Amino acid sequence: MAGDELDELYGVRPEEFTALRSRLAAAAKKRGDAAAAKEISSARKPTTAAWMVNLLAHTNDDAKRSLIELGERLRAAHAAMDGAAIRELSSEQRSLVDELTRAAIEGAEMTNPSATLREDVTATLQAAIADPDVADRLGRLAKAEQWSGFGDFGTTTTVATTARGGKAKDKATPDTDRRTFLTSRKNTQISTGKERSRQQSAEARQALAAAERARDDADNEMSDRQTDL
Repeated sequence: MAGDELDELYGVRPEEFTALRSRLAAAAKKRGDAAAAKEISSARKPTTAAWMVNLLAHTNDDAKRSLIELGERLRAAHAAMDGAAIRELSSEQRSLVDELTRAAIEGAEMTNPSATLREDVTATLQAAIADPDVADRLGRLAKAEQWSGFGDFGTTTTVATTARGGKAKDKATPDTDRRTFLTSRKNTQISTGKERSRQQSAEARQALAAAERARDDADNEMSDRQTDL
C-alpha cells in the first residue's frame, strides 16, 4: 500500500511534487511493490489551493474532524427541518471556514494570496463540510473542490411556526389573507432579486476560478511531461 508515501507526497509544495513522486515510485518499484509504484506514479500534482488544504489537513489534527462533525450536524438539522439549529450551525460553519481559511493561508506562508486562491480554499473547505467524499479525501486533494449543493443543505430554510404562547388562529380575515399574500410576494421578489445578483456574482467568480484552475492543470501537465522526458 502507498498510504504513507501519498501522505508525504501531498504534503510537499507543488513545485517539489513531481520530483518526489518519481523518487517514491522508484523506491516502491525497487522493493517489489508494483501496486504501490503504480498508485504513486498516477497521483496527480495538486493545484496550489488543493495543496494548501492538504497541508492544513496534515498539520492540523482538528481541522478534518471539525469539518466532518459540522457536516454531520448540518445534515441532521436539515433532515429534521430544525430552523433554529440550521441558523446556529450555519453561523458556526461561516466561522469555522473563515478560521480554517486563515489557518491554511498562514500554514502555506502565503503573505498576499489572490482573491481567487482564497476563494478556492474557502470553497474546498465548504465542500468538505457538505460532501463526505470530499472530507474523506482531505490531505490528498488534487484540485480545489466546489460545493454543488444537495437538498436544502446550506440554503435558507423556512420552518413553519405557530404564534408564541399557543396555537395559530383557526381563521383569518380576507384583509389579513391579502396582507399576508402581498407581504409574501414582496419578500419573494426581493429574495429572488438578491439571489439572482448573488448567483451572477458567483458565476463570474467561478468562471475566473475555473480559468485559473485550467491554467494550473496545464502547467502541471507540462511539468509532468518535462519530468518524464
